[in-house]
Amino acid sequence: MAVATDALSLRGVLRGHRGWVTAIAVNEDGTQVLSASRDKTIVQWKITRGDGEGALSEYGVAHRALKGHGHFVEDVVLSKDGQFALSASWDGSLRLWDLNEGKSTRRFVQHTKAATSVAFSPDNRQIVSGSKDHTIRLWNTLGECKITIDEASQSHSDWVSCVHFSPSTTTPLVVSAGWDKLVKVWTITDEFKLKQNLAGHTGYVNAVTISPDGSLCASGGKDGTAMLWALEEGKHLYSLDAKDIINALVFSPNHFWLCAATDSGIIIWDLESKQEVATLSKDFPDFGTSTLVPSPAALSLAWSADGTTLYAGYSDNLVRVWGVSM
Repeated sequence: MAVATDALSLRGVLRGHRGWVTAIAVNEDGTQVLSASRDKTIVQWKITRGDGEGALSEYGVAHRALKGHGHFVEDVVLSKDGQFALSASWDGSLRLWDLNEGKSTRRFVQHTKAATSVAFSPDNRQIVSGSKDHTIRLWNTLGECKITIDEASQSHSDWVSCVHFSPSTTTPLVVSAGWDKLVKVWTITDEFKLKQNLAGHTGYVNAVTISPDGSLCASGGKDGTAMLWALEEGKHLYSLDAKDIINALVFSPNHFWLCAATDSGIIIWDLESKQEVATLSKDFPDFGTSTLVPSPAALSLAWSADGTTLYAGYSDNLVRVWGVSM
């Protein structure tokens, strides 16, 4: 099948991390990008948009490194107003960061193993986190753990890899993914309660994401299949073959697209036609691989709010910045 790789172009890179780039967050107006890394830091990038194309063009400069975690930083998310960030680390803690000060103002300590994922509720008043200790925890912004989901009947029976709040405020939901091959949907209106299990994956699940309108959920992991679900009914709609381990998934904010970061690159599908819009691999012109990491895995993804720019973090420590040209 012919793939329209000209739908996207490589605009430049963000260079500065000394470890895998595990997560990326972009603020509303696209002026600030945060990236988390196995180098134990979160970097605040000032976006300058560079003046060239490809891996030789610097798309931004590192404004500040946020330091404090004692192990890999696995996730980072931004508050709605862009003033605060939350991070999750293998040191077992979450941290809340004041981005104006560049300081950690609060530590969230309850998980007994690596914290793998963290998310803000739509109103930024609640925080959910997942961990290798098999639990999901709900916190307030003061760092108080309000709820721990650890009963065998409800919780994941293996590492929790990913947690997300639905953007829908009418039906508040949390979705989680685990190494037990399950995606779980939780209601949080009155109490934090398991609504249903979404079963179908044949290997561990790394990623789960929710569409901007809150109607769809996509999940993926070891089996290389992106599974699409109707979130309200908890019904499996269809599957898309990524042909490799899926590390991250994200919906486009303005196209009906799903993007997957895999061990061999990035795949973008049009969900109406179920066809690939683009496949962005290391064979892309000016991709810029090094001899140390000849085949970097794509690990993390984040769109700019206007859907024109896709930031992708890789295992060669770079953030590559892809621009939509259509």
